[in-house]
Amino acid sequence: MKASVIRRLTTTLLAATLLAGLSPGVATAAPPATHYTGVLRDGGTWVADVPAGWNGTLVLYSHGFGALEAIDAPSPEVRQAMLDRGYALVGSSYDPNGSLWALRSATRDQFESLAAITGIIGRPRLTIALGTSMGGLVSGQEAQVGGRLLDGAVSTCGLMAGGVNLNNYQLDGEYALNQLLRPEDPVKLVGYASPAEGAAAAAQLVTTASSARTSAAGRARLALATALLNMPTWSNAQAQPPGDAEGVAAAQYDWLVAALPFIMPARYFIELSAGGNASWNAGVDYAALLARSPHRDTVRALYRTAGLSLRADLTTLTRNADVRADREALRNLTRTSTLSGHLDVPNLTLHTLYDQLAPVEFEEQYARQVRAAGDQRLLRQAYVNRRGHCAFTPSEIIAAVRAVEHRAVTGHWGRVATARRLQADAESLGLGDTPAFVAYMPGAFVNDR
Repeated sequence: MKASVIRRLTTTLLAATLLAGLSPGVATAAPPATHYTGVLRDGGTWVADVPAGWNGTLVLYSHGFGALEAIDAPSPEVRQAMLDRGYALVGSSYDPNGSLWALRSATRDQFESLAAITGIIGRPRLTIALGTSMGGLVSGQEAQVGGRLLDGAVSTCGLMAGGVNLNNYQLDGEYALNQLLRPEDPVKLVGYASPAEGAAAAAQLVTTASSARTSAAGRARLALATALLNMPTWSNAQAQPPGDAEGVAAAQYDWLVAALPFIMPARYFIELSAGGNASWNAGVDYAALLARSPHRDTVRALYRTAGLSLRADLTTLTRNADVRADREALRNLTRTSTLSGHLDVPNLTLHTLYDQLAPVEFEEQYARQVRAAGDQRLLRQAYVNRRGHCAFTPSEIIAAVRAVEHRAVTGHWGRVATARRLQADAESLGLGDTPAFVAYMPGAFVNDR
């Protein structure tokens, strides 16, 4: 691949030393890093930063949904902390002529970027994929096919259930809002002609949800919809995680009205990538979905308080579900935007417990896939007790990368990916943030078709 390369020195002082074959916890002053950029065959761009005291590990960073921009770290703070500890970084924009849901090109463009920078700086001692949100799905795909190019992967806040399940779980919750709270005037849920059409539909559902909060019956039906949407159970408006059904329902409502204006317009870009609607609910048994949900007790309690028949509402949802996928779109999204469960290299996933855009339950579904493929020895999953999507501190991300480095060098995980060891390692980095690793087992992801 031919790539134009521009080299310039940054003004930031960076640092790196080596300790026991891995990057150290404490950085010292070092010469500036070198910044590289280049152009990919599809017109995308890549960027890389290589510190003068490179520790030999190259991190291939896959960014999330939202912009087709070449970046090589989740945030400026993470970039600085990683460069200070000797990591080289590289990442691409993905195809600038494609959809913001860039799964058609992402893995290809990332591996081309990797080839471009290694052609300049030489072969790394270790290459670790790192991805965020949609990019977590990308790094998961890289981990299942990149055995010759990668030594390991870290998937943070990843959409590990894949694009098809992503659209389906969102459809389930939005459909319940339509069917139970505005059956005479349902909003459009699929087949958007533009992001603006999705945004308008989201605004209508937010208004409906807000009105429903004023009655016990409305709160019960909202709770059923937010359970199907896998909404988190602790919101930013609450000082502590609630322990009662009303408190949990209030948290899920808070997350619902914040999430809908993002996820409904975003559907347009997934459908653009797939070539049509790839989600469906025709034939779905909504009683079976709720029976497996970790939120079922909250829903049942609120229905009892409201004096409503939960069975009747679930029967209504099942009977009237009629959204069908476009077959070609489903084939396309399955091909580009799902995971097989197979792993070529070790993968550590990292998730906050209260994630409104990539439910923590995705991790349960991904673990089942990996077990079914027989590659569970290569997977470890870690959790952070925090609210929000991709709300990780720099020390948490670096600790996760270091754990995968350990697995790549030694050939075994040992206890390096446990919550206690990750917490201790993150604290040892001296970054001044507050890591919050915690032992956790997510509930079932019930929307897997």
